[in-house]
Amino acid sequence: MQRTLIPATHTPQFPSAMFRRNAFHLGPAHPEPISQRLPLIASPCPQAGFPSPAADYVEETLDLNELMVRNPPATFFVRVRGESMVDARVFEGDMLSVDRSIEPRPGHIVVASYSGDLYVKRLSRLSGGRLALVSENAALRDEYPILYLDQAEDCTLWGVVTGSVRRF
Repeated sequence: MQRTLIPATHTPQFPSAMFRRNAFHLGPAHPEPISQRLPLIASPCPQAGFPSPAADYVEETLDLNELMVRNPPATFFVRVRGESMVDARVFEGDMLSVDRSIEPRPGHIVVASYSGDLYVKRLSRLSGGRLALVSENAALRDEYPILYLDQAEDCTLWGVVTGSVRRF
């Protein structure tokens, strides 16, 4: 078994057509990140209603880049396909930020290639100390088997998921 972590300075490439089916095409990082600060209404906290747009409630501004990206050179985004992580509140269509500079540890949600396919799974240490990629969808547990890292012909942990954005 080969298990590697993609260095933070390297942009993952998709070497074959095999990846294109599940892959998310990565482009080069923007040379000069664009910042756009938008109002953040922090108080009073909305109770699932829409607050008055009155400027009195605007306490600061927020740039989504600052919120979602801790380490720009090591960060990329992926869009989720599938329902294997719904119990972890990762849903189909979510956009995940992934940081390649974070050393994956058990408990992290990671993006990994495993035997040629890409996955978003929880990195877990199971009984006997075996590391595995584990889905979190109790209702469809039989459809998403545990992927043991020591059984993969090749496995690359691309990075750790650090955030999620969902569009309604």
